[in-house]
Amino acid sequence: MTRVAAIDCGTNTVKLLVADLEPDGSSVEHLRTMRMVRLGQDVDRTGELHPDALARLFGALDEYAAIIADHDVTHLRFCATSAARDARNADEFTAGVQARLGVRPEVVSGDEEARLSFAGATRGLPPGLPGPFVVVDIGGGSTELVRGAAYAAFDPAAPGSQACSMDVGAVRLTERHLAGDPPTEAQVAAAISDIEAALDGAPVDLAEAGTVIGVAGTITTITADVLGLDSYDRAAIDGAVLAASDVARAGRRLLASTVAERRALPFLHPGRADVIGAGALILERVLARTGVESLRVSEADILDGIAWSLVDP
Repeated sequence: MTRVAAIDCGTNTVKLLVADLEPDGSSVEHLRTMRMVRLGQDVDRTGELHPDALARLFGALDEYAAIIADHDVTHLRFCATSAARDARNADEFTAGVQARLGVRPEVVSGDEEARLSFAGATRGLPPGLPGPFVVVDIGGGSTELVRGAAYAAFDPAAPGSQACSMDVGAVRLTERHLAGDPPTEAQVAAAISDIEAALDGAPVDLAEAGTVIGVAGTITTITADVLGLDSYDRAAIDGAVLAASDVARAGRRLLASTVAERRALPFLHPGRADVIGAGALILERVLARTGVESLRVSEADILDGIAWSLVDP
């Protein structure tokens, strides 16, 4: 047994997983938590991490450092994605993380992010699902699309394996286009145009997907809406299979709501209220290109992939 801590630092959230990983591939989860820090605040416009965003992140990491110490963790990996990749002042970010956690943050490449996301999303899937698999991870700053063989670790060199990171995410798209509350038709059209241009340039063949797996907070939140949950219920969301048409309707409903109306939804984290509409648009356009009739949702994601990377060869 190896006790590990995995941290995924994205554009909107920083997440922590503490788990015991067994040699037989099983695991015992001790803690999974998240803080909304909006690290990507204004990065698309300024090219730098905002001082307030860094302060929010470092406050969350102070909490995480105490949790990790309390759980006697022996292996720790900290991975950062879109916002940290884009920032000119990433050295300040790096120094702050290292001072609090004792490890240097890894600003992972697109290929590594794809490998970790695919591994996390597919490890616990039931047998018999048709391939190829396409994993969709909608973050704050970017959207990752990963296509790979069924039930296999993602290998960029394997035939049919494809991955990309597109610079359209829920925060970035909201800041670029969706200023209205709710957004205007013209703003929505501009956002869709941006998404479609990104998909046109994406080197991932979505049309032949056998199974599409959606991961991370945007997609799990939309799932809670489709399921009509009274509160966010991880057990109900994990493994849910949703009709693509229901996903599209829920997304458009969220997009047409005001931020105040979204905040009143019992399953929606307040930190997602202003950006969930943009995320819903991205998911809608991705599913439209796959042609599948359903979306399978997983609560396991890049965080789980980071954890297993500490013990897998």
